[in-house]
Amino acid sequence: MLTRKQHELLIFIDKHLRETGFSPSFEEMKDALALKSKSGIHRLITALEERGFLKRRAHRARALEVTRLPENLAPRRAAAPPAAPQAAPPREAPLSPNVIRGNFSGHAPAPARAANEASSVQLPLYGRIAAGLPIEAMRDAGASVDVPAALLGAGDHYALEVAGDSMEEAGILDGDTVLIRRGETAENGAIVVALIDDNEVTLKRLRRRGNSIALEPANQRYETRIFGPDRVKVQGRLIGLLRKY
Repeated sequence: MLTRKQHELLIFIDKHLRETGFSPSFEEMKDALALKSKSGIHRLITALEERGFLKRRAHRARALEVTRLPENLAPRRAAAPPAAPQAAPPREAPLSPNVIRGNFSGHAPAPARAANEASSVQLPLYGRIAAGLPIEAMRDAGASVDVPAALLGAGDHYALEVAGDSMEEAGILDGDTVLIRRGETAENGAIVVALIDDNEVTLKRLRRRGNSIALEPANQRYETRIFGPDRVKVQGRLIGLLRKY
């Protein structure tokens, strides 16, 4: 669910809060993660805030609050009274997720049955895809979702769970499951799974502007990102979504 850097920053902030009572500065966070600029820290904090791990307290400087930790970590203990000095506990190893770098071709499922052969089909569920800031698409081996066959046409398909709210004005909400038809091309204005710099995957609306490609959110809170044509690869096109109430 989190990238390695997001996970490392969250653990660092949590530890700093428990040891000092206040959040670290951007400079301290930049040095702790060995990043070259504070803008990278800003993007990581925004991504953690969108996913509900961090909360910023309004009108207060250096005011970050850890609202939850990843499920694979034990719950935080309440602060204990001052005690005799003791050796610091060993630092937790950073999470090393099984990350797919956006090339789904190596994990193609068996072709889905046609609508006249079955009322539903199972599609592989590749995990959560960012609809806010890009994150790596996480493949959950063995996970699948039942989809009405009538929603699918020809071709190979897969499903992704949406994280974030940057596509909400297009009717795509946090927690929705989007259905994607595999493909490397899409018409202008289509909502696509886009691979950026062979590293990051995101769900956005595709716009071609001369020799550039724009990835547009559907939420005024987010900015359109523009890339050169060699930096963006289409991984598939949105054909539908599923929602649980």
